[in-house]
Amino acid sequence: MRPVPARPSGGQAEKRVPAQGRGPRGRLRLIAAGAVVVLLAAATWVVLAVDTGKQVTASFTSTVGIYPASDVRVLGVVVGTVESVEPRGDRVEVRMTVEEEVKIPAEAGAMVITPSVVADRYVQLAPVYSGGPELADGTHIPLSRTATPVEVDELFESLNELTVALGPKGANSEGAVSEVLEQGASTLAGNGKPLGESIRQLGELARTLSGSKDDLFGTVENLSKFTAMLAANDGQVEQFTEQLASISGVLAEDRDDLAAALAELTDAVGAVQGFVRDNRGKIKSNVDKLAGIAGVLVEQKASLSEALDTAPNALTNLVQAYNPRSGTIDARANLLEFPELNGGGSGSPALPLPLTGTLRSAGGAR
Repeated sequence: MRPVPARPSGGQAEKRVPAQGRGPRGRLRLIAAGAVVVLLAAATWVVLAVDTGKQVTASFTSTVGIYPASDVRVLGVVVGTVESVEPRGDRVEVRMTVEEEVKIPAEAGAMVITPSVVADRYVQLAPVYSGGPELADGTHIPLSRTATPVEVDELFESLNELTVALGPKGANSEGAVSEVLEQGASTLAGNGKPLGESIRQLGELARTLSGSKDDLFGTVENLSKFTAMLAANDGQVEQFTEQLASISGVLAEDRDDLAAALAELTDAVGAVQGFVRDNRGKIKSNVDKLAGIAGVLVEQKASLSEALDTAPNALTNLVQAYNPRSGTIDARANLLEFPELNGGGSGSPALPLPLTGTLRSAGGAR
């Protein structure tokens, strides 16, 4: 038989073996798991809470000095970052992120800016937003609205080409450039003050044109329309030019006669001027009288109009009434139309009406 273990007596406490996982090592595991959960929740919240901004892409001919994490600015203020720079054939596509609250015009352009020789380059978005449509998320800025600076090596290469072209193996092979420089130096010698005044006036002119840029651009636009109209009517313009050349040739052939006519016209104008000066009072008097006559004609406009309407018929009747044989005017008047003659106006008896037909005497004679 197996012996029965003795139970502890009275006040002796019973020893318990700790459960698995409830020791210090288990508590560390629980703390680590809780920390991982908290970190995951925080990361999720950060991802959801952080604003990713607007995604914008732009095409450039070159992007020297532009890298991922380069600044995107508006008026020099950082408003975003460059995310990626990828070559695409003959151009480079730059993907940028712009802060959501920053407003950019829908037709904005992008330029690579070099603040100095050693400073980092950045992408500048311009112009500044002043109203209207905004640049939307996912907008692509085409190559026509982007610009890149001229590189130093390109500038030096251009200067080298210029110096070679103007050097002894180019335009100055026979000393032409040297002569131009010497002539310019002699012309400008002692004219520094007038030259400075001319430059100052040109500056004022530029400011004036800047203040009237709308009118200037309107004039240029009208000139463009005028040029387009001339191009559309090229045939007529050519014909007009030929006719003008023909007229100029005729005038050139008769320039002596034309000069004589102009000289005589000058003499005539002088004579008229002298006549007007000597007879100014009489001319004024005649003009005043003519004004009175003109007033009368205006008042009798209706009568003059009636006379002009009836005069042709009256003249025709007069011609038809003339008798060339007797040299008289054969006419028959209605005397009853004249009350003074028939006594209607003075109370005397009226004139008898003329008899019609053939008159005969008592003896039968006519």
